[in-house]
Amino acid sequence: MHDNLLFQAFVYLVAAVASVPIAKRLGLGSVLGYLIAGVIIGPFVLKFVGGGEESDVMHFAEFGVVMMLFLVGLELQPSLLWRLRVPILGLGGLQVLVTGSVIAAIGILLGLPWQTALAVGLILAQSSTAIVLQTLNEKGLTKTEAGQSAFSVLLFQDIAVIPILAFLPLLAMPIASAMSTNEVVLVAAETAEHGTALPPWLQALLVIGTVGGIILGGRFLTRPIFRFIATTGQREIFTATALLLVIGIALAMEQVGLSPALGTFVAGVVLAENEYRHELESDIEPFKGLLLGLFFISVGASINFSLLLEQPWLILGLVLALAIAKFAVLVGLGRFFRMELSQSLLFGCALAQGGEFCFVLLSFATQNKVLAENVAGPLVVVVALSMALTPLIMILNDKVIQPRFMATEVEREADEIDDGETPVIIAGFGRFGQIVGRLLIANGFEATVLDHSPTQIDLLRRFGFTVFYGDASRLDLLHAAGAKEARLFVVAIDDRDRALQITDLVKKHFPHLRILARAIDRRHAYEFIQRGVEVVQRETFDSALETGEKALKLLGFRAYRAHRAARIFKEHDEQALWEAAMIDDDKGRVARTQQLQRDLERVLQSDNQEMPRDDIERAWDISALRKGE
Repeated sequence: MHDNLLFQAFVYLVAAVASVPIAKRLGLGSVLGYLIAGVIIGPFVLKFVGGGEESDVMHFAEFGVVMMLFLVGLELQPSLLWRLRVPILGLGGLQVLVTGSVIAAIGILLGLPWQTALAVGLILAQSSTAIVLQTLNEKGLTKTEAGQSAFSVLLFQDIAVIPILAFLPLLAMPIASAMSTNEVVLVAAETAEHGTALPPWLQALLVIGTVGGIILGGRFLTRPIFRFIATTGQREIFTATALLLVIGIALAMEQVGLSPALGTFVAGVVLAENEYRHELESDIEPFKGLLLGLFFISVGASINFSLLLEQPWLILGLVLALAIAKFAVLVGLGRFFRMELSQSLLFGCALAQGGEFCFVLLSFATQNKVLAENVAGPLVVVVALSMALTPLIMILNDKVIQPRFMATEVEREADEIDDGETPVIIAGFGRFGQIVGRLLIANGFEATVLDHSPTQIDLLRRFGFTVFYGDASRLDLLHAAGAKEARLFVVAIDDRDRALQITDLVKKHFPHLRILARAIDRRHAYEFIQRGVEVVQRETFDSALETGEKALKLLGFRAYRAHRAARIFKEHDEQALWEAAMIDDDKGRVARTQQLQRDLERVLQSDNQEMPRDDIERAWDISALRKGE
């Protein structure tokens, strides 16, 4: 029964549904949950499914990586690639070159021939696009400096697979041992199994020719095909066409001995400027998410624990050496490219592992007699273990490394404030505080601005703002900022607890100051009101209310009626907010809020008895909609 495809699929899905919520609840992240689930159901624990090539589900799971690379390619218009050429070619190119050289040097020191060592260095320079992007996205780190740099490096690595595939056959050397791919597990996209060996120069031409064919076909053939399919008006046919494109390219690449994932990535880049790009993304995304999860489970299920038990110290030593070597190179490159130390360390932690393409390249190198089986086998386990350890390394970064830098940042000595006698003090000068500050300054009111982020301060000073570094929750800094002489204190920081702490401090020591506070949400507003803050501004309320007013106009309300409805709504909501804030009991607060909501509905319905007939007709008048009247 274990060989039954439906049974394997059932086991994989049960493992995913059971493991991921538990892992997320424990703070481990979904990727580690998938990997642990794979180990548990794999051939070395419960033995529900086989590993590597023994698992039929693995062949489906591989398409998770294939589809992920296709979607990554769709996001990368050639114009964007050109704008990112410096970080991609500079940082990414140096990472592959330096990491490959360091690992090759270690291999030579361990007694490997230079051809083998160079091949191993180029292969292990790759990192896991699937795990890194998934982990950074879950932790909200994709927009950080380290996250953007990691994406650039991963992008270069994915592109670099093409020349590496072309270059590896040139390193071919006679191998005495019989060739076998049984030890090469976890192949993200298998190479052709039945093809005949080709001369190295012909293999290189085949790589270039196939990629060129995908580029030309994607450039000139796909647009008319998608246009024809779109005329049918059948969404399922468009979805089938999208899947046909991805699977067709994967099969074509597989038949000529290349990586299916690499081919679909190139196709994605070619289609990035196609007008049907968004439809392709929405159709492929659900399949990608599910299959990528199965791929991570397959990684865990196919770790060869028997080889690990046979050579534990060798395997673990190689995993440690790989992680340390890549981490050191990445941190060094991060500092060379002027990243902050905390970001450089995050950059190193994120990419200090092998990647999916390592399996592709190891299989390709073994098939072309570049690597012997006794070299490739342990390396496959090393790569799989390094990928499995990545979520743990990122947790270590979150819990141990980054908090140290946050503490160091807070302990930095505050700036000396030389113009503290201003009528306004603004604590926090991010997207909210800047709007308040700019309006006040434009109307002739001087303001002393305090912010605790050195990066934000440096950026604002470049734009000519006078901003001082300092923690506004420190009493001595408030004295230096002129809180005794000021008239207004604006709390505009985005940390709800620190905002309340600062408010308490100001209320206690500077009771004459009027406070205007930014509330993150309604409950945060309650806490400000209970502290006696005179003006509480919910950060998204006014913009949402204005959007609602515009929605009423588009639905047929005349401008004055929409504006009146929005004003009535605001007055009643403000009343509900202040009344609810005075009620300590949650049950009573909910009941009072619901009662006020019903009152609001009655007031609005009585104010708008019946919409005139001409208003109803204007609601669907396109020209009126465009004018927003």
